[in-house]
Amino acid sequence: MTTTARTLARSTTTALALAATAALLSACSFSVGTSTDDAQPASDGGVDFTGLQSATIQLEALGTFVSPQEGGYEAAGRGSGFLISPDGYALTNNHVVTGAGTLKVWRGGDQSTELNARVVGSSECLDLAVVKLDGTDFPYVSFHDGPINTADEIYAAGFPLGDPTFTMTKGIVSKADTAGDTPWASLDHVIEHDAKIRSGNSGGPLVDPDGKLVGVNYAGSDMYDTNMAIHRDEVQNVVEDLKGGKNILSLGINGEALTDDEGTGLGVWVNSVASGSAADKAGVEPGDLLTSMEGVTLGTDGTLADYCSVLRTHGQDATLSVEVYRPATDSYLRGQFNGEAIEETTTVSSAVTPSTGGSSASQTSAGGFTTVEDNDGVVTVDVPAAWNQVDGNKFVDDRGNYFYGVEASSNLAQYQGGWGAVGTSVMASDTAVSNSSPEDLLNWATASLPQSGCVSTGREDYSDAVHTGRFEVWTGCGETAATYILVAAQADSGRYLTLVAVQANSDADLDAADRVMNSFTVSL
Repeated sequence: MTTTARTLARSTTTALALAATAALLSACSFSVGTSTDDAQPASDGGVDFTGLQSATIQLEALGTFVSPQEGGYEAAGRGSGFLISPDGYALTNNHVVTGAGTLKVWRGGDQSTELNARVVGSSECLDLAVVKLDGTDFPYVSFHDGPINTADEIYAAGFPLGDPTFTMTKGIVSKADTAGDTPWASLDHVIEHDAKIRSGNSGGPLVDPDGKLVGVNYAGSDMYDTNMAIHRDEVQNVVEDLKGGKNILSLGINGEALTDDEGTGLGVWVNSVASGSAADKAGVEPGDLLTSMEGVTLGTDGTLADYCSVLRTHGQDATLSVEVYRPATDSYLRGQFNGEAIEETTTVSSAVTPSTGGSSASQTSAGGFTTVEDNDGVVTVDVPAAWNQVDGNKFVDDRGNYFYGVEASSNLAQYQGGWGAVGTSVMASDTAVSNSSPEDLLNWATASLPQSGCVSTGREDYSDAVHTGRFEVWTGCGETAATYILVAAQADSGRYLTLVAVQANSDADLDAADRVMNSFTVSL
């Protein structure tokens, strides 16, 4: 039994909106630097402050992106970057380039010469990417040597608002080293500063008065007068791997966490997908919403923190379960990164034709999954296609509480009458909230289990994106030594109580139980 996060209800998807803070909203304050032909290298080979313009690039990413607000479109978004070696390697942000069909690059604000470039390594969690420009003998930015302290003088360079005019803004370091989670990144080491940046400054260098790299600008907010850069140390830890073509904390998406109008996290929206990446091979498409990975609900706080925590825990090459909502087809999909590709569930009516015969254990794994619902359309849940005997009637308990519910099994009479068949029951009541709790529901549902030889493994806390409560697993039940799994929970909105039970006789049944617990929805 796992306390995995469930797929989001269909009704929430109509409220998709970008999480707050996304844009870099400031403009430049003054232009500096020499022409690209006049740059002089510093003693370490990198440019000095006056030559910074010559090593700063503007990138245009062209390709198909899908916005949660605008839908699909072929976009040409511009950001900034900077060269870090004479052989053409440059740094920028992941969200500037990942998933682009083509990249155009201009150096130093010179729009007369367009350079070709390709992405060689990226990280969505660190919001870093390395691109390789064709050519040699490029001027480049070298790293600041020594500590980075609060109140240090710094300059933010780049091409804000897509303007080809090179700009810089002056400021100081406000926080020398802090953690920073945004809708599109999750970083342990971030520099906060007050050198004003705007959209288009993304990926540009933050430098000291000598033109040495202090950080990579990636986020800002006019509302809070906050500007953030990826710390030099964070960059240095991964830059050689990125240059070598190794992705870091990455599955190949250009995404950002979304919230609804009330600030509730909905998941991670996929703006675009890198071709050949783990996400691409899994079947994830631009416009998908990733709702959970490895049982962890994504985007709960409106940032990429949950997504990146899973990658840090398991590694990007691990087989990772994923749940996806696809608004384009109003469908739910489940599968794996680095494993079985995602596939869509099928919705069917509760008025299906009963079948007989065959063992429950063998039938569970045959035919995939379908979605069933109660007769009132309140409760829905995914079940194995073989569990095609369905009862969608509501009932009244001994306290007078009305429960909407649906039960499904390969043999409903055996399931309801004993331990001979596997199946599930999903119930919900908006009247029971006033006189019951999740603990009361569990007590009621398990009162007679010891008489059947069932042994409890103990109760534990349960939570998902919508509910909070308790769950319990009982083993050795009846003549089949069945496993009985129960979740009792209250909606976080306080509107209803729900009870979900699954009877399992095999490993395939336990897999089905996980699907049940991750898919039930209640519309009350």
